[in-house]
Amino acid sequence: MEDFGKNEEKFENDSKFREEIYSKAVRAGKRTYFFDVKSTRRDEFYLTITESKKRFEQDGNFHFEKHKIFLYKEDFEKFSEGFSETIEYIKSNQEVVERRYDEYSEGGENNSRKSTLDDINFDI
Repeated sequence: MEDFGKNEEKFENDSKFREEIYSKAVRAGKRTYFFDVKSTRRDEFYLTITESKKRFEQDGNFHFEKHKIFLYKEDFEKFSEGFSETIEYIKSNQEVVERRYDEYSEGGENNSRKSTLDDINFDI
């Protein structure tokens, strides 16, 4: 019987391994992101980031497709730096791409081919 007590204590420690300490859900369009702080067996916190998307099947049923990243505290700083740099790159370069697209779609200098195609007459 004494062994059962030890096994029960071990089970409690194992279940603590998956215990969520903090959770934040962020809905963004068709996706939901979950930021979950969990604890290891040694009571060290780590972060899981889960992307969840609803996927419909041909019969109308759906399921949730999930992708998960585990991020441990020794990687927080490098991950944060890389994430921030990447976000800044997108923000600064996306404006340039959008301006080029706007110039093209408004008939700017990149759109000279379209104006010559408009002059073609197919009447015989």
